[in-house]
Amino acid sequence: MKRLYLILSGLVFLASVTAQDDVSKPEKIKTGWNFGFLPVVSFNSDLGFQYGILTNVYNYGDGSSFPKYRHSIYAEVSRYTKGSGIYRLFYDSEFLIPGIRLTADFSYLPDQALDFFGFNGYDAVYNANYKDVTSVDYKTRMYYKHMRNIWRFKLDFQGSTGLNNLNWVLGANYLDIEIGPVPIAKLNEGKDSADMLPTVNSLFDNYVEWGIIEPEEATGGQHSSLKVGLVYDTRDNEPCPMKGVWSEIVLFNSYNKNYTFGKLALTHRQYFTLVPEDLSFAYRLGYQGVVYGDVPFYLMPYMIYSYMPSSTVDGLGGSKSVRGMVRNRTVGKGMVFGNFEFRYKFARFMFLKQNWYAALNPFLDAGMVIQKFDIDKTGIPDDIDQSLFFASDKEVPHLTYGCGLHLAMNQNFVIAADIGFPVKKDDGKMGVYIGMNWLF
Repeated sequence: MKRLYLILSGLVFLASVTAQDDVSKPEKIKTGWNFGFLPVVSFNSDLGFQYGILTNVYNYGDGSSFPKYRHSIYAEVSRYTKGSGIYRLFYDSEFLIPGIRLTADFSYLPDQALDFFGFNGYDAVYNANYKDVTSVDYKTRMYYKHMRNIWRFKLDFQGSTGLNNLNWVLGANYLDIEIGPVPIAKLNEGKDSADMLPTVNSLFDNYVEWGIIEPEEATGGQHSSLKVGLVYDTRDNEPCPMKGVWSEIVLFNSYNKNYTFGKLALTHRQYFTLVPEDLSFAYRLGYQGVVYGDVPFYLMPYMIYSYMPSSTVDGLGGSKSVRGMVRNRTVGKGMVFGNFEFRYKFARFMFLKQNWYAALNPFLDAGMVIQKFDIDKTGIPDDIDQSLFFASDKEVPHLTYGCGLHLAMNQNFVIAADIGFPVKKDDGKMGVYIGMNWLF
């Protein structure tokens, strides 16, 4: 936590010191290729410290479209200390194919310890003592974890319908997902006996043994998917709009040998200017749910958007949905969520011959399950006290609040830091996230 305060203080100091008289100067138009290159040294309370390298290369052509870029290429190789990783190449352009926006993503996303709390939000009982080594109820720090590795390839296209600001969306998606228990033996390599993780059942192991997670989904699978939808977009600036709306409806259709299903995503984002160029209010409302077929448990949290610049595929909780709540705390067949925040750009300056701004964003987030997963409890042994794992009709909105600081270069390359706090202890203690881009 101390390290985060130092980072935030450093960013504020940089903004205030370098701004000086440059606030009143017009923004410099960028042309040609522009490189945003950073060593990856960040922190996420769900994933640990991140280390690696990333670059985001922008081409602005002759500058006539600035701050809109003509081509964007993002590449990242990074690891987290808790076992996750990001190996990603992402491309985005509205100019490669005339009249069509193309986004392509190729990623490998390993995670040795993905959060898993069961299904249906508060209906799944969460006992923090099970992972607290100082508690008499301690089981293992990995009790609410399992392993997940993802290979992902995505191609998305958008084009005009002929109506003002209304675009069609088409996309193809391939996922190869490996699921399993946390590799305890691997994580124990080189540790003293006092620090070793005990070999006991996790919640995931129990769900598999009890048949709640069925054999055909317990190890993952390969999925081919098609996405179709419509997007209505009147934003004045994509990376951080000051006004306009972004509304979308997307149907995600997925197929493999065991599962065929469809998920519907409805999202509305709106932006209001309160003080020209400096202060805005933004909110996002969303619904995602299963509309036909059966979905494997590991794809219930999978978030669907017409355009997804982030590498994350996780559901409600964490840095990209309900900030401050632990990852995947709220998982069900259908979920709703909302994000509300003010964005105050308190400094603008030139630094290293680039345009910069610094902004604060106090926020309130919320989410809940509204379409519950039907849990088959017939395989649970009679000597198990089910009240330790399941509650009835406890699900209500999960609320979090917090604030963040963003530092942006040329409006597109955005370094972000957020701190979120859950209202209820059943959603965790605090979320700390340092990464890239505005949430929406």
